[in-house]
Formats: sequence, structure tokens, C-alpha cells
Amino acid sequence: MDFYTIILIVIAAVMVLYYGAKLKNSGETLDPETFKEKWKQDSGVVIDVRTKSEHKGERLDITDHNYDITDSEFSEQIEQLDKSKTYYLYCRTGSRSGRAARMMEQNGFEHVYNIGGLQKLLNAGFNKQSGN
Repeated sequence: MDFYTIILIVIAAVMVLYYGAKLKNSGETLDPETFKEKWKQDSGVVIDVRTKSEHKGERLDITDHNYDITDSEFSEQIEQLDKSKTYYLYCRTGSRSGRAARMMEQNGFEHVYNIGGLQKLLNAGFNKQSGN
């Protein structure tokens, strides 16, 4: 191998290690059963990151906040939160809550969990609250 090939391999390896570590720390996803156990130990703050109209329909009865990740105010809302607390995020399918968890971690939150989609949580026995 020539010098340039070795350099390219080293750069590629460093990038894989760096981005792999970033992905690993990008908001741990908890299945409903794991969330139940973790909730018993540290109830934390539950945030519904769906739209306001979705939230008005039905939500977990343990929901503390509704911060719509698609709203321009989402970043400002999370900046007001205590970064030392534990946060559990959910949405309809777990996609938006995963994105929100990554955003929060990028902003210095250390204990953020994506607890997935509302229907899975309700099917696992969590109580719902309907309407406003």
C-alpha cells in the first residue's frame, strides 16, 4: 500500500469511530416494558412531542408537557428545562420523539429517552387521557 491509501484508511476509520459514537449517544429508545421499570426508579418528566391537535385527542395521563417538535418554539421550550432531570419523550410512532431526544442531547441534556409511540404505550397498559 502506498502512503495515500494508508492515510485514507486511517481517516475513514476515525470517521466511522466518531460517527458511530455519536449515533450511540443519540437518545436511547426504551420499549414500554423497560420504560415501566425505569419509571418506577425515576419518574422524570414525560413530554408529548406531537402537534397540539394530536395531543388534544388523546395522550398518556402521565404527560407533563406537550412541546410540538415541528413548532418553531420547540428549541426555546426545551432550553427552559432543567438539564439535570430525566426526560421521556413520545409521539405517534417514535420517530419524532427520537428526533427530539437527539436535539435535546445535542443541547446538553444527559438523561433523555425515546419511549416510542403512543399506541404501543397504551397497549402496554399505560393510562390515557382524552380531550381537553
